Amino acid sequence: MNHLARRTRWSALAVSGALFAALAAGAAAPASAAPSATPAPATASPPAATATDAPLPGLDPATLRAAIGGLPDADVTGALLRITGSAGHWAGTSGVGDLQTGQGVSSDGHIRIGSISKVFTATVVLQLVAEHRIDLDTPVQRYLPGVLPAGLPPVTVGQLLNHTSGLPRGAQTPDFGDGSPEWFAANRMKSFTPQQVIDLMAGQPMQFAPGTAQQYNGMNYYVAGLLVEKVTGHTFAHEVRSRITRPLGLHDTYVPDADDPRLPGPHSHGYLTVKSPDGTSHPVDVTEQSPWPWAEGGMISTPADLDRFVTGLFRGRFLPPAQQAELFEVPDVPSFHSSQCRTEADAGRACMTMGLMRVESSNGVVVWGKTGSRPGYTSGVFATRDLSRKIVYSLNPTNLDGTEIRYVQRIAAASFGPVVPAGN
Repeated sequence: MNHLARRTRWSALAVSGALFAALAAGAAAPASAAPSATPAPATASPPAATATDAPLPGLDPATLRAAIGGLPDADVTGALLRITGSAGHWAGTSGVGDLQTGQGVSSDGHIRIGSISKVFTATVVLQLVAEHRIDLDTPVQRYLPGVLPAGLPPVTVGQLLNHTSGLPRGAQTPDFGDGSPEWFAANRMKSFTPQQVIDLMAGQPMQFAPGTAQQYNGMNYYVAGLLVEKVTGHTFAHEVRSRITRPLGLHDTYVPDADDPRLPGPHSHGYLTVKSPDGTSHPVDVTEQSPWPWAEGGMISTPADLDRFVTGLFRGRFLPPAQQAELFEVPDVPSFHSSQCRTEADAGRACMTMGLMRVESSNGVVVWGKTGSRPGYTSGVFATRDLSRKIVYSLNPTNLDGTEIRYVQRIAAASFGPVVPAGN
């Protein structure tokens, strides 16, 4: 839901675009960054010359350490980076996971994955399509009468999944906060139902005619989650568990209950810097928070589980060929005022599929994946189509304004190699 994403980073709009900007602009990690990461041994074997669209660079441990080095600082308390695949392995952490004890960042701690949850949601919906229980070209209003506000035009299931629905932004309301760290820190246990979120669209204008453009909008995935529940008769959490996490052995990945604010250990704590009435600032621990973003952005996982999930997904473990193709099919429409698609390569065109994002560097390396954010947590999982390089990263930002983007840029450049800035 875009207005909340802009103001409070409920989802990953700004950070998603940062990976594009990093690859397009060649944002390399500065050599002076403090090498405070604790890495696993790197391997620098030649990358497989397969479906990456361009040769992958070898992994440089010094550059990787610098990409996440220098922590903690005023904007980020801790970071982890995990790189796997046939083109090399590396893992490192930086900063602290607990400001009270000074304990370091766990290399495989639990994280709030935010909008990476959408990949799980899209996968479940596409499975139901393969089972002929959902049709991508059928208006979602036919499956969910009365769920969307009256007066909206027909929006197909496929348009929900690839963000071409044009659904309205949600109306701003005090119940959802003012976008400040202070509000979230004080109200982090507040919860909202999917229908309450969807109802924020009432009376708001469509962004564009369905199917004519692409704009990232979390509303699409609240509706998709309700669609899963209506068609199956089970909770969204049940369907994710029975269809994805249990078959793949993802023991640390799940959809939390709406009233469960806990984050299992081990984990890095999430903090927000808030101002006191006297004007001084101090960190507030927001590790425990309501998981109300649900099918749009409320799931919990670990780096190892996300690596395993993207591996299974790309290898066709979950979907037959027709639906698997949808994961890598970008609609040929403009990107509508979106920070998601802004590289020279995409030239203002769509870059999202039914669940994933396509990222192409100016030197031709193509990766697919998703970013996600919740207050205190920013993460991403990306891989080349042939899985020769997979990355999972997680940061712990202390604000809601996206200043951790510079670390995402460093991670992107260090993981996929230096590129030529646009215009050079």
